Amino acid sequence: MTRAPAGRVRCARAAPAGVCAVVAFVACLLLLLGAARAAPETTPLRVVTPGGLEVWYVYEPSIPIIALNVAFAGGSAIDPPDKVGLASFATSLLDEGAGEMDSLAFQKAVVDRAIRLNFDIGRDFFSASLQTLSQHRDEAFRLLGLALAAPRFDAPAVERIRGQIQSILAEDENEPSTVAVRRWFAEIFPDHPYGRIKDGTPASIAAIAAGDLKAWASRRLARDNLTIGAAGDVSPEELGRLVDLAFGALPAAAAPVDVAEASVPSEGRVIVERMPLPQSVVTFGLAGLKRDDPDFYAAYVMNYILGGGGFTSRLYREIREERGLAYSVYSYLYPLRRAGLYSGSVATRNDRVAETLDLVRQEFARMADSGVSEAELKAAQTHLTGAFPLRFDSGGKIAGILVTMQLDELGIDYIQRRNNYIGAVTRADIARVARRLLDPERLIVVVVGDPAGLESSP
Repeated sequence: MTRAPAGRVRCARAAPAGVCAVVAFVACLLLLLGAARAAPETTPLRVVTPGGLEVWYVYEPSIPIIALNVAFAGGSAIDPPDKVGLASFATSLLDEGAGEMDSLAFQKAVVDRAIRLNFDIGRDFFSASLQTLSQHRDEAFRLLGLALAAPRFDAPAVERIRGQIQSILAEDENEPSTVAVRRWFAEIFPDHPYGRIKDGTPASIAAIAAGDLKAWASRRLARDNLTIGAAGDVSPEELGRLVDLAFGALPAAAAPVDVAEASVPSEGRVIVERMPLPQSVVTFGLAGLKRDDPDFYAAYVMNYILGGGGFTSRLYREIREERGLAYSVYSYLYPLRRAGLYSGSVATRNDRVAETLDLVRQEFARMADSGVSEAELKAAQTHLTGAFPLRFDSGGKIAGILVTMQLDELGIDYIQRRNNYIGAVTRADIARVARRLLDPERLIVVVVGDPAGLESSP
């Protein structure tokens, strides 16, 4: 996630009444979604606005809060090569004045009404989120619309945010976890935009002018590449009016998104970035799966058992519990639009890095060779299905999930079907996907620190 520049207020605290409403909203939705498999009425509504925009919506009229999430196709991967960080820079300025309101006036309008308004950039998408008390809905949606359709990019704000980004980039050069992840992406995608630093470099940020920021907004923020999810206290008809209020002034069509398919190197290697630290940070990984791959659910359950299940995972047990080598170790699936990744991380003392990496490779190989036991599979399925409703613990999360469901083309009844996919995974499925993915010889490893007895691969 793109961080807000230091010292910036990205959202206002909700009023105490709003906090109480969130708690009640959570309780209602957990009850609602906990019975999703048996209750067809929990399927989100598909709302089409008078202006023709489609919204997936969970309606909860008893709680006075509205949450909205949106995504626009085209993230940092389409930044110009000489202006990497353009999308991130522009995103940080969208609430720094819009329409007739300068930065101070815009921020005051947001804070005074306890509106939460956030913007973020990923490699594939730009996203925005809004949360507001129902009583302020018109002003909240109007402010979101102004930020997207009429950002000012005033010179004082541009230079202030440029300075903050440059400060963050300088700090990041000494942050081992950030260095490790950035170097890992550069090694995984040496000739693809995914390998670039999303936030840019000091030189690229310095080269971005106000005209570049305005061009980014006009080319990307349009109605034809907009995906919308919402939840809360407003009738479907009223929601349609509000959505048109927010997005009706956007251009009809965005510039095309042209990002090539990305390939991941098939040969493993180790890269050591020397830093004078008492312990090393390790990022490791290899090719994974895209979200639409038929093996995705098998890989999802497999990963829970291998490294995604926290205290119960094999990596955690072998590396922390059995040997005390690390405080935390984990792995995760990372599906992008043009590539699939399988990655993980661990931090350990410099004199134990080599041993820890050997254990990671051994656990990858053991999973590929032997799969999982019936007890491991059942425990993973029980957790993954039982914990699913906990993802819906706020209106903002629900709205975000509804956006993801659309982007991944999962179907509007996915909430009801999802646990069936997890429950259908078999040991044979996991054995197949483990053999497909988990070749320890293909692991690309970046170590940041001063590991003993470990050097970069030739």
